[in-house]
Amino acid sequence: MQTPTGACKGCIYNINIYHSVHVAGARAMVEQAIEAFIARWQGRVGGQERANYALFLSELTDALGVPRPEPASAQAEDNDYVFERIVREPGRDGGAAHRRIDLYRRSCFVLEAKQSRQHGGAKDLFEATGVPEPVARGRRGAERAWDVLMLNARRQAEDYVRLLPQGHEPPPFVVVCDVGHCLELYANFRKDGKAYDQFPDRTGFRIYLEDLRRDDVRDRLVRLWTDPLSLDPALKAARVTRGIAERLAHVTRRLEGQGREPQEVAQFLMRVIFTMFAEDVELIPRDSFKTLLRHCAAAPERFAPTLGQVWEAMDQGGYAIGLNAQVRRFNGSFFKDRAVIPLDREEIGELLAAAAHDWRDVEPAIFGALLEQALDPDERRRLGAHYTPRAYVERLVVATVMEPLREDWAAALATAERQRKEGRAAAAIKTVRTFHDRLCAVRILDPACGTANFLYVSLELLKRLEGEVLEALADLGGQEALAGLEGHTVDPGQFLGLELNRRAAAIADLVLWIGYLQWHARTRRGGAPSEPILRAFGNIVACDAVLASPPGGPQRPEWPQADFIVGNPPFIGGKDLRGRLGETYAEALWTAHPHMNESADYVMYWWDRAAELLTRKGARLRRFGLVTTNSISQVFQRRAVERRLGASAPVSIVMAIPDHPWTKASRDHAAVRIAMTVVEAGSKDGALREVAAEHGLETDAPVVELRETVGRINADLTVGANLANAKSLLANEGLSSRGVSLHGAGFIVTPFQAKALGLGRRAGLDAHIRPYLNGRDLTGRARGVMAIDLFGLTAAQARARFPEAYQHLMTTVKPERDANNRHSYRLNWWLFGEPRSGLRPALEGLRRYIATVETAKHRVFQFLDGAILPDNMLVAIASDDAFHLGVLSSRTHGAWAAHAGATLEDRPRYSKSRCFDPFPFPDASQRERAEIRAVAEELDEHRQRVLSEHSELTLTQLYNVLEKLRAGVRATDLPPPERHVYEAGLVAILGELHERIDRVVAGAYGWRADLSDEAMIARLVALNQKRAAEEARGEIRFLRPAYQAGRSDRPDRQRDLEAGRQIEAGLSASFAPSKPAFPKDEVAQTATIMLALLEGGAPVDASGLAARFREGRRAERRIAATLDALARLGAVATTREAAGFSLRRP
Repeated sequence: MQTPTGACKGCIYNINIYHSVHVAGARAMVEQAIEAFIARWQGRVGGQERANYALFLSELTDALGVPRPEPASAQAEDNDYVFERIVREPGRDGGAAHRRIDLYRRSCFVLEAKQSRQHGGAKDLFEATGVPEPVARGRRGAERAWDVLMLNARRQAEDYVRLLPQGHEPPPFVVVCDVGHCLELYANFRKDGKAYDQFPDRTGFRIYLEDLRRDDVRDRLVRLWTDPLSLDPALKAARVTRGIAERLAHVTRRLEGQGREPQEVAQFLMRVIFTMFAEDVELIPRDSFKTLLRHCAAAPERFAPTLGQVWEAMDQGGYAIGLNAQVRRFNGSFFKDRAVIPLDREEIGELLAAAAHDWRDVEPAIFGALLEQALDPDERRRLGAHYTPRAYVERLVVATVMEPLREDWAAALATAERQRKEGRAAAAIKTVRTFHDRLCAVRILDPACGTANFLYVSLELLKRLEGEVLEALADLGGQEALAGLEGHTVDPGQFLGLELNRRAAAIADLVLWIGYLQWHARTRRGGAPSEPILRAFGNIVACDAVLASPPGGPQRPEWPQADFIVGNPPFIGGKDLRGRLGETYAEALWTAHPHMNESADYVMYWWDRAAELLTRKGARLRRFGLVTTNSISQVFQRRAVERRLGASAPVSIVMAIPDHPWTKASRDHAAVRIAMTVVEAGSKDGALREVAAEHGLETDAPVVELRETVGRINADLTVGANLANAKSLLANEGLSSRGVSLHGAGFIVTPFQAKALGLGRRAGLDAHIRPYLNGRDLTGRARGVMAIDLFGLTAAQARARFPEAYQHLMTTVKPERDANNRHSYRLNWWLFGEPRSGLRPALEGLRRYIATVETAKHRVFQFLDGAILPDNMLVAIASDDAFHLGVLSSRTHGAWAAHAGATLEDRPRYSKSRCFDPFPFPDASQRERAEIRAVAEELDEHRQRVLSEHSELTLTQLYNVLEKLRAGVRATDLPPPERHVYEAGLVAILGELHERIDRVVAGAYGWRADLSDEAMIARLVALNQKRAAEEARGEIRFLRPAYQAGRSDRPDRQRDLEAGRQIEAGLSASFAPSKPAFPKDEVAQTATIMLALLEGGAPVDASGLAARFREGRRAERRIAATLDALARLGAVATTREAAGFSLRRP
């Protein structure tokens, strides 16, 4: 409390007394309100809770001092904090049913009370089986009982999250209320609504009424109601991370400045960090290490010997003089090296400041961040290392690891419920314990683990699931059911890593142990871990995951067997492999992976290896999920994906995010967009998740909202029409190519230099020094440069005919080429590196041709003068026909190109092999061709005219403004600079011309101009397949018949290939498979029934399901009992009107 300026000492004393009394009085009032609430409601359980939940929750808000729910409005969209919030559930028949959330607070929680209505209301449980009201559950001990209604309510609440209306992002909390007894909290801060975990953990997620007397519990509930995101532990961890990193980075720089090796410094600091952590979780006495640091700050010469003896004691167990305490045996391999770097007073002070933070709340991923700061920047670039935000890590780990494990747990839980209902309590306990055994045997591999971010998050999420399993055991059988599990738990040895960087590998091992011990400290109240505290599992291996070099030559290394593979391999483009990793390494890599094309990105070697392991006979691997650059959908990366999707033993992409932002929080973040893919063996549908909104990317907690489409995911990461199956057409062959690639800046000259080199004076030189344009010249303003193009001349000819130009290249280009790794570049130094010999004859004789910038924000096609030499960042199309320009400029082709191409960072990329070669041009009539030509000519002339008249304008500026107008921004609302572009560039006319082109081109195809992009693409893919079949019969619709017809000799070969495909299709016959046997194992029975419901269409009953199995009616009783159990848990939906069950999707 601030003191008024100039106040006397007596006044200050009185003010402080008043403040203390006021605070104490307010606290007393809160405590009185809580006591009254507890006295009123405690013990009011049983049948009355269904009528009382609204009153109970309203009085709870009063006791907590938060607002009561508001009256519901007739306008559902206004009901952001109400009881009985209506949500719509789409039906299979296209209709929708109304369901009601007990209590909803937008952006905070969905709350469901335990069976809050009598039978017959909107929330019926399955009525075929009576659901008895459980007796009042005890506080925490042996009286606690299995409560299927609470499990059902949790499932209902999670289901309602999925049904929230558009614009309502999934809340961070789901709450289950047992009136008069407790609240259960489940959290998901990823905002994807997929899986809610016990919050904060197994020991604290259930809040009993008497817990409301605790300040921390009341604070948690108040924040749940008013600021739920403040409860996200990752935010607090991020703040602590920055504070600690600043301190330790200072020490790191000082020590490296003294000539210390970075590895020595990193290992030393990590031992210091772990000691700080051990102190705060009381593995060594509380505050003992901080006391040691304070004493050593006064006498720095004591620091090294004192700390060295402490680490010796921690390694072996024994008395630590510097801590004045007996310490446990840590062992492992971490303290085997006890070297201490001597520090001065200031450096010890920095460590003391870092130790002052509360390390119990630190995110273990902090250690990865600290290590990355210690890594040399050159090495970081060479290895392609990236740090992934936790929210993104969780997104991939949940889809790869947790979704299948939670499906397994749902099957085990339903089986246990069925057994319990049948009076087989021992069998139910055994079912849950068996699942726990399996959970403790799961192995997860990150084959590029870095400092273990993915492995640590996997560990934490498995520990959370383990908490639910242990809770179920306790509810089924009390503490007796948990007997013998003290040392049987999910531990770091299950999390396997491969990592090239030895320092990172060592830290990865430590990160896992810190995460494990942190969880132990939170959930094992007062219990100490068994000794040795650290164990040398050898689960993190320092090695190259994709290349081994034994005496027999380069090979692919074997990976450890695992149930799941997840991670973020290094991002290095295929074209950069040789330069970034060295020619020797690149050649060895290609030798070890001969089936991979040399243009594939480095990450694809991990993707392909994981896919190969997934389909091995008897494979243990169930799924893999990897982060890649979003170029995975490009042609050179897609080839690896296509090969695996189309193999005789295929894989399927079961989850994909094609284009996901990367964090901007890091100072040296990678300026890329990423893709995530999760893969299973077999042919299956998947969930395509695309970014719907994103914000906060510059913060520690970026938010990315996704929308989902379910279907078969193609190799280009689309659902629906498979653009990856579109075939290159002979009709388009030979007309499109990237421009020339110089490989030598000396080829570029100004007009003044060109004149000095003989232009206008040396006969024929005008054909070899030509205007030269690159991508920026087209989208911005042209530089007005020229290029020396001696294609077609030998060195002797060039020297004899154009000596000045030849000498210029000898001086400016040859020295650079002499150092180039490629033999052809060194040998032909006077020629462009990539002269595009295939494009030149196509352009010969044309007065103009079409060009587009390969990677650009806006896909714009325009005519260039035939004399202009295009750069390799331009895609040239050898046609001077405005009909082709018009079709390419239409929305039809734009949609095709956007889906068929890829992106670089956030800019669409135009690949001639995927965007142009397979694209089917319309079979337009002469009238339609003339109309398209006329509008296209007008469009091209309009753009050239406004750009020539206004030198301050660029093509990008014109289309930036046009994009805003298309988004609904009015011209009058544009800011002044863009308003000028609109006026001077006549952008409204530009938009009108494009609309006309869109209409006439759509008409030429025979469809409406307002078709969705997806519908147009589906029709274009079908047209591509039709044209490919025509070409196989020799019917080719050449775009330039006079040029193309004489040079194509491929129809016979295409016809043979097509005939072969038809023969294969005729020989393949489909036979109805025999019915499968119904499993004997009870959990397998439940899983089989759940899978059948998931894959089925309409709701089905026990009789209908039994008919699908060989046993038929003999299995019906078991199926019916399982369906009943699933219904009681809320895992299946049914109504009085429907005679069957349908699985609720998670």
